[in-house]
Amino acid sequence: MSKSVIYIALTALMLVCTNSAVAAEPIVIKFSHVVADDTPKGRGGLLFKQLVEERLGDKVKVEVYPNSTLFGDDDELQALRDGKVQLLAPSLSKFDAYTKQLQVYDLPFLFDDLEAVKRFQKREKSRELLRSMAAYDIYGLAYWNNGMKQLSANRALKLPADAKGLAFRIQPSPVLEAQFAQIGATTSKIAFSETLAALQKGTVQGAENPWSNLASQKLDSAQPFITETNHGSLNYMLISNSKFWVSIPYQVRTQLEAIIEEVSFKVNQDAEELNRKSREQIAAAGRAQILTLTPEQREAWREAMRPVWQRFEAEIGADVLRAAQTVNRR
Repeated sequence: MSKSVIYIALTALMLVCTNSAVAAEPIVIKFSHVVADDTPKGRGGLLFKQLVEERLGDKVKVEVYPNSTLFGDDDELQALRDGKVQLLAPSLSKFDAYTKQLQVYDLPFLFDDLEAVKRFQKREKSRELLRSMAAYDIYGLAYWNNGMKQLSANRALKLPADAKGLAFRIQPSPVLEAQFAQIGATTSKIAFSETLAALQKGTVQGAENPWSNLASQKLDSAQPFITETNHGSLNYMLISNSKFWVSIPYQVRTQLEAIIEEVSFKVNQDAEELNRKSREQIAAAGRAQILTLTPEQREAWREAMRPVWQRFEAEIGADVLRAAQTVNRR
């Protein structure tokens, strides 16, 4: 056998070995989030890691970083776009710089209840919103819900006029600013972790949160009244980097997406149960009085805030707004 033939054979063997070694390297998915492991989102991250390990073996390695240990609220989206992290689950209000359409979830009194939100998320129009940030390499995978929001305050809020003159803590969102301005209230953008202190100091006199947030931060210790308004929903979107996600081999990617669907169902189920228990916990503690709106009072709130829908219709899209309005059973 000539030296050239031997050289070619050895080169081919080396290429096969090299390619095999490369193929054996697992796909690494770093999942960063800003909450504790013992929350619906935190448990969702751990369940995703567990199921991936069980079903994909050494093909994919998932690393979960809770409590902002890898990236925080302010820099996680840029980190995703830079490829420094592969999976996030920010609240929908964080996407305002990338798309205005997701503002539909912040519109007040648009959805009657969580079941209406869930129906909308299954509609084609809402599924399209998962891909609304493709131009920024942000790839939506699923919606994770954290429950319907309630209004807490240092006075009883039964009608829109009762909120006039109060300052409310909000997440950064032009829709939420407009929501409170519509009823004569002001807003302050305060980090969630600093909300209790702001309420105790009187920096703000009210807030909007799902029951689980109210209980976990003990906001009822600083807010004597909680009105069960269910006026909006707090939602997250599980996202990845578009280039990274489509680069995953098709068979592996479909398995990952099936796992995500399963995990998302569990996360949303956990969130509903946690909110139910949190409401019971707050009621039992007796530090705050829970007020329930009559149908007439709720309609008064809806009508007072309906101009907010009209103000943001052009940005969100009339078709998106129409699709959201059709999910209520009334």
